[in-house]
Amino acid sequence: MIQSFADYITFSLLKLSAESSLGSAVNFFIYDVIKILFLIFIVVSVINFIRTFFEASKIKKSISKLKWGLGNIMAALFGAVTPFCSCSSVPLFIGFMEARISTGIAFSFLITSPLVNEVAFVIMGGLFGWKLAFLYAFSGIALGVIGGLIIGALKMDKEIIIENQEEKRKESYMPKTFHGKLKFALNIGSSTFKKLLPYVIGGVALGAIIHGYLPEEFFLNTIGQYKILSVPIATLVGIPIYAGCSTVVPLIFSITANGIPLGTSLALMMAIAGLSLPEAVILKRVMTIKLLATFFGLVAIGIVIIGYLFNALG
Repeated sequence: MIQSFADYITFSLLKLSAESSLGSAVNFFIYDVIKILFLIFIVVSVINFIRTFFEASKIKKSISKLKWGLGNIMAALFGAVTPFCSCSSVPLFIGFMEARISTGIAFSFLITSPLVNEVAFVIMGGLFGWKLAFLYAFSGIALGVIGGLIIGALKMDKEIIIENQEEKRKESYMPKTFHGKLKFALNIGSSTFKKLLPYVIGGVALGAIIHGYLPEEFFLNTIGQYKILSVPIATLVGIPIYAGCSTVVPLIFSITANGIPLGTSLALMMAIAGLSLPEAVILKRVMTIKLLATFFGLVAIGIVIIGYLFNALG
């Protein structure tokens, strides 16, 4: 439905060509802005409505009882089966913060959700064998679990800005009636929507420009000329770009067919899907630079390790 609306605005009203860079960029922008803002409003509202029936302190206490990283594993597995790109994972991450779920556990979801994609899994299995496909999925889940555990161990809960703001709301003032609970949830959903609106528009606009105007030859020329450093370079090249795994998979396997090692191509795909400047722009509104840099640094290092592992197996 959202895609049809974006297509109508782009190609019918604005009369842009689907084959042109401008048409591709504008269509991408309209679709993703609407999708992400819709998710932010709906997810945050629903989670806060559910939250009115429980005490946040009890939720946090129950989750804290999960030992041996079980909570991180559950969050990473949940992330692996959700078909979200990096920016689309942010609304659920914010919802987890609203529900007082552990920062480390929430990050396990945020890391894994865009990295492990069912489309990439199936295509990789068909082209390179199911052992490598399962290794890809396992690597993404492991990175989410380990990254979440590290962030949790660093005790960075205070670096979550939105949670610090929400702490000001006293639980004793939680509404008791159904109408009150619904109004409370919608107010928070609307407030979060308004706070993130300019960040979503700015972030997606940046991603749309790169999406529409960056040719495949750029990746071949930039990554293909390096050998031992190709994996970290591919990771750095992928970070500014914003696209979901299902969108970038054809590009990745195309450059693999042109001689780029699988691990290097996979590192590029994971960096594009799991780390992006648009995602950073949106997350900057809900966390400090310190936590944002820690998150990006941990995931980037993990992606580089995964890339070298696949190159060695290839």
